[in-house]
Amino acid sequence: MKRTTALWLLSGLFGYTILPWYALKRGFWSFEWVAKFGEALSAPALFEVLNFGSFWLAPAGLALLVAALLLLMNNPVKRARFTALAALVGLFMTAIQGLIIVRGGPRVFGDLFAFGGMEDGQLGFGAGAFVLLISLLFVLTTAISGMGKGRGDAFVVGLIGLIIALVGVFVFFPVLHILVRAFDTPDGFSLTAFLPRLFSAKIWGLGCLSGGSCGPGINSVVLAIMTGGTTTLLGLAFALIFTRTQFFAKRVLRLLTVIPIVTPPFVIGLALILLFGRTGAVTEMFAELFGVEKTRWIYGFGGVYLAQVLSFTPIAFLVLIGVVEGVSPSMEEASQTLNADRWQTFRFVSLPLMRPGLANAFLLGFIESLADFGNPLVLGGNYDVLSTEIYFSIVGTVADSSGTAILSIALLMLTLGAFLIQRRWVGKKSYATVTGKGDSGRHAALSKSVKWACYLTALPWAAFTAIVYGMIIYGSFVKLWGVDNSFTFFHYIRAFGIKITEHGWRFSGVAWDSFFTTLTIASIAAPLTALLGLATAYLLVRQKFAGKDVFEFSTMLSFAIPGTVIGVSYILAFNFPPIELTGTSIILVIVFVFRNMPVGVRGGIAAMSQLDKSLDEASITLGANSFTTARRVIAPLLGPAILAALTYSFVRAITSVSAVIFLVSAKHNMATSFIVGRVENGEFGIAIAYSAVLIVTMITVIMLLQLLIGRRKLRASDRVEQ
Repeated sequence: MKRTTALWLLSGLFGYTILPWYALKRGFWSFEWVAKFGEALSAPALFEVLNFGSFWLAPAGLALLVAALLLLMNNPVKRARFTALAALVGLFMTAIQGLIIVRGGPRVFGDLFAFGGMEDGQLGFGAGAFVLLISLLFVLTTAISGMGKGRGDAFVVGLIGLIIALVGVFVFFPVLHILVRAFDTPDGFSLTAFLPRLFSAKIWGLGCLSGGSCGPGINSVVLAIMTGGTTTLLGLAFALIFTRTQFFAKRVLRLLTVIPIVTPPFVIGLALILLFGRTGAVTEMFAELFGVEKTRWIYGFGGVYLAQVLSFTPIAFLVLIGVVEGVSPSMEEASQTLNADRWQTFRFVSLPLMRPGLANAFLLGFIESLADFGNPLVLGGNYDVLSTEIYFSIVGTVADSSGTAILSIALLMLTLGAFLIQRRWVGKKSYATVTGKGDSGRHAALSKSVKWACYLTALPWAAFTAIVYGMIIYGSFVKLWGVDNSFTFFHYIRAFGIKITEHGWRFSGVAWDSFFTTLTIASIAAPLTALLGLATAYLLVRQKFAGKDVFEFSTMLSFAIPGTVIGVSYILAFNFPPIELTGTSIILVIVFVFRNMPVGVRGGIAAMSQLDKSLDEASITLGANSFTTARRVIAPLLGPAILAALTYSFVRAITSVSAVIFLVSAKHNMATSFIVGRVENGEFGIAIAYSAVLIVTMITVIMLLQLLIGRRKLRASDRVEQ
């Protein structure tokens, strides 16, 4: 423990005395600070204290000094206690001075610390501050393990501390800013005005019942209920066809049910416009054949609902296909042995056992609909929902941060409530039918009525999905949809053109910058997401510690927070000191990591639960510590889970729009925000061409990763003798 503590103290000393304490305009890696070493705002903390009077940075250095002196203490338990206290005080004082003494943005207790050098404030944390904070964090966790906590395992306690700190800073800290900002009023901070504003008729009005329009909160709930119910019904129909029928084109059907997952969320909305807009193919056809007047019906509730059902049916299908397959064949056979026919078996045995899956699928569709931003933005028309209202409250003529916070809390209240109901309802019921014993029975065939109901529900929808995606491809190859349908490569050339000049190849297309930025950000975020998610899963499956349930819930919370709320909260939290990240690529990586981390957690839990704990015990018995066991024993057996987390994280980083629409900048523009800009300018051809390229890119990456997953085998030498 003394050696580990000493190494972390040396690391903290390096950050405090060598690295620049404050964030630099040109970035740390420009190494401009080396030439300006010792100058104000480019100097390490020690120089800032001694030469420029920044005495508020002294407690961090004193914490390092006290922890170093404590290494001389002989009693290991007392040394660990006092070291933990010193590190905790150092962390607290460093964080609190960063919040109190700021150059711009909100100040905590600003009136109490507005004198001397503190009145001018300071910049956000830089490399030196982050190295010091990380070092003090691990000094603290090492000391806690030295006190006997976590079975004295410094690696496990350090990992728990790191994840708690990261989730606290990048999930709870931003959301806290929304909660605080919601209490701001034109007359100042007010507690009494919060509830009337949150539950105002402007958000929850029921004017649609009397011929007017409802508030965005009511619209969001109605849309979410309709979307959740429809996607669950369609997902169940597809799952039953795959598992209980002999349908001949299952592979084609599987492709049509899954491809919307790799589609940017607003692309389906664009395809629906090409079909049902005023100049859409179907609209034109009905106008010519039946004299039906051309209308804009696709803009509003109907269009958003149709687009969301297309987008989220695959999620319900992926949830329900495993549930349908998991129903015990023996119970269905027992039902038929007791003289029940196929319909009675399905109704009274199979369907009740699917209830948790059905509830799960409905609530996922409900949450996804509430959080959806792209489809309402493209097709919403006069049908206002909370996600788009949040967007317009920020980008409107007058930005209303307090009103944005109120809307964000209303949306968060709905999604988090649905998330908690899902966990509580499903968690309290047991429908287990799979035991350790072999089950050699066969699933009961569907009755003719149920089978044809599934066919008549799913197959027309699959055909409609194929038509929609045909429009996506077709729309990218015509000059101007509905006006000039002549074939052209103009949109692809304008977006992804390449010119050969005397100086070599030049990427002349307007979309290349955002395309390369998106691939770079996604490639960095995906492995970090997988690593953090699987590390969390390791703690939840393999370790026992106090507060484990709260720890698990906190790591899953970001899944329940809508992307729009995440984007707003990151602007409020990281646009000012002490952590200034807006406008950088780092904030994009961070938002993707913590937005998608829960998927890595769940995948890692599922995979790690299949690994016998005796493998860990054997490794530790042979002298390995927890870190070596995790690295050399557990990690090699988690290949599929790692690659699955990589695949999902990569796809979500490319297709996400709601979380990043507020965070992109001219220097770091993402593909989805670029496409939104083209849609707002009416350049549908370029938007659809870009979307088609993204779909092909993601399918290619998924196929490559699937090839890697398929090659994983356990050699004969890997087998364990029983």
